[in-house]
Amino acid sequence: MTVTPVVIVGAGPVGLLLAGELGRARVPVVVVERLADAMTESRAGQLSTLTAELLHERGLDALLAEAGHESRGHFAGLGFDLSGLDSAYRGNWKVPQYRTEAALAENARRWGATVLRGHELTGLTAGSDHVVCQLEGPAGRQRLDAGFVVGCDGADSAVRRLWGFPVSATAATKELLRADVTGLRIRDRRFERRPGGLAVAATRAGVTRVMVHVAGQPVTARVGRPEFGDVVRAWAAVTGEDLSGGTPVWLDAFDNSRGQAGAYRRGRVLLAGDAAHWHLPIGGQALNVGLQDAVNLGWKLAATVHGRAAPGLLDSYHEERHPVAARVLDHVTAQETLLLGGAEVEPLRAIMAELIGLRSVHDHLAGTAANLIDRCGPPGPSPIGRRATTLRLRTDSGPLPLADIEPVIVRLRPGAHRPLHRTVRTVHARCDGGPPLEATALLLRPDGYIAWAGDDEEGLEQAIEKLLWVEGRKENARL
Repeated sequence: MTVTPVVIVGAGPVGLLLAGELGRARVPVVVVERLADAMTESRAGQLSTLTAELLHERGLDALLAEAGHESRGHFAGLGFDLSGLDSAYRGNWKVPQYRTEAALAENARRWGATVLRGHELTGLTAGSDHVVCQLEGPAGRQRLDAGFVVGCDGADSAVRRLWGFPVSATAATKELLRADVTGLRIRDRRFERRPGGLAVAATRAGVTRVMVHVAGQPVTARVGRPEFGDVVRAWAAVTGEDLSGGTPVWLDAFDNSRGQAGAYRRGRVLLAGDAAHWHLPIGGQALNVGLQDAVNLGWKLAATVHGRAAPGLLDSYHEERHPVAARVLDHVTAQETLLLGGAEVEPLRAIMAELIGLRSVHDHLAGTAANLIDRCGPPGPSPIGRRATTLRLRTDSGPLPLADIEPVIVRLRPGAHRPLHRTVRTVHARCDGGPPLEATALLLRPDGYIAWAGDDEEGLEQAIEKLLWVEGRKENARL
C-alpha cells in the first residue's frame, strides 16, 4: 500500500499555499480539487499587510508587483490610514483571486505538489496509521491513502462534514449580491449606506465591481449564481441607477452566515481557511486569515511527517489559529451590524467615527486590519510570539530570510556559546530596527515568529524542545 504523506482537499489559495509550504519542506503532497479547471474569477481581491509580507518571504514578489496598492483600511466603512504601519508592505494589496491562485499553483508545482483536478472527495475512513480518501474522478472511483488530510475546501467543506468536526454556526439572515461589470459609467461608492440598503462600487481597468444589499429583503434560496437581472433590480432599488447597459463578467451572491470549527484537528485530519471558519467577507479577512493558517500549519505538519515534531506541536496549530479567527468573527459581526443595520445604528457609527480619531484606537484597528496584532505567545512587551520583521535582522550577506523549513538560532552578539546537543542551524545577525533587545539570542520559527528570546543556553534548549523531537524520546506528536 502506497501512502501519500499529505493529501490536501481544495486547490484554492489556502490549499495551494499549504502545498507549497509542505513542498519546500520536502513533504510529498497531492492536492485534490473538485473543479476540472482553474478558477478565472476575481472573488476575494485584497491581500493584507501580513499576507504581503508572507508572500514576499516566499519569493512571490511578481504577484505583489501586479497588485494595486491602497493605503487605507476601514471598519464598517469608516476609513483609517494604514501608512503608519511598521512594515515594508503596509496597506492593502488589490489583486484578483484568480491571479493569486495561479501564482500559488505555480509555486506549489515548483515544489513538487501533484494537483488532481476534476476529483471530488466522497468518503474518509480511518486506517490504522493513515486515512483512506474515496474520490470520484474522470476514471470513476479511486482510493487515495494519506498520512494526513487537510481540508481547505471552503465553507461547505466535505472534509469537515465527512470527518465529523464539531462546529458552532449561525444561519444567514441577510444577502448581498456582487458583480464585475464592463461598460458602466457610475461613480465610485465606498460603503454608501442609503435608506434602501448598502451600495459599493469601484472601477479599475474598465471593470466595475458593484456590491449591493437591499434592506429587509429575505435571503434567497439559490441554486447557482444570481442572474444579472437580480443585480440590476437590487442596485436600482437602493441607488435608483440603471446597470442594465453593462456587461457582466462575474456574478456572485453571498450572505452573513458564519461559523467556526470547534477543533482544527481531529487525529490525522485538519482544517484550514474557510473550512475552519467562515463569515461575511467584510474587510477582506477571510482569504488572508486562511493563507496565514496555511503558513502556521505548514512547518508543523512537515515536522510531524518527518518525525521531528515535539509532542503537542501539531496541536498548537489549533491553539494559535482558533483564537485569531474567533476574534475576526467578532469584528466582522460588529461591522455587519454597523454597515447593514438601519437608522438605529447611526448613533453607534457616529461614536465609532469619533473613537477612530483617537490614536490608540486608530493604531489598534489598523494593526487588526493588517493582521499584525496577532501573536503566537504570551501577551506583554516580550518579543516572544511576535513576527521578527520589525527587527530588520541582517547578516553579513544581507537581510535574514524569515521563511525557512526548520527553526533557526539567531545569535545577536559575538562570543562563545555551548553547542546544543542536536543540530539546529545557527546564524549571526544584528537588529537594524524595532525596540532595543536585551536578548543575546533568538529562536526563530520557520514561519518567522520568535519562539524564544534570551541569554541563557538552558532556556534556549528548553525552547527548542517545545518545537523539535528530542533524541531519545520515543513518542512523537500525538496522533
